[in-house]
Amino acid sequence: MAAKKSSTKSAPKSATAPKAAPAPKATKLVASDKPRGKTQLFSTLAEHSGLHRKQVSAVFESLGKIMSVDLAKPKGDKPKVFVVPGMMKVTSMFKPATKATTKANPFKPGEMMEVKAKPAKTVLKIRPLKALKAMV
Repeated sequence: MAAKKSSTKSAPKSATAPKAAPAPKATKLVASDKPRGKTQLFSTLAEHSGLHRKQVSAVFESLGKIMSVDLAKPKGDKPKVFVVPGMMKVTSMFKPATKATTKANPFKPGEMMEVKAKPAKTVLKIRPLKALKAMV
């Protein structure tokens, strides 16, 4: 059996469906005189990305947690690396403890100087990537 066509014409779907309000245009980015604060940065990012401020905050929290996991406890000979694509490369390296010694004084030739012992530590190095250098 064939289905019967209705004789009444229905309105086009586009006319009956409510239109979504256009997103407000983001303000133009202007360089700040002082370093931007956390709130100001999150608000600007939210405005330009179309996300809510709390969502931007959640993204930064997640990024911080991922970085801490990826960079934690590097081995002596193998540094750990985290890359923020297009921005920077963060390297975490383990430096072992040093003993107290005596070395030649570079400022007074012929004299010896005491060098204090230093505890073991983790050193972070942040290098800008090519895309970030090109931006500046």
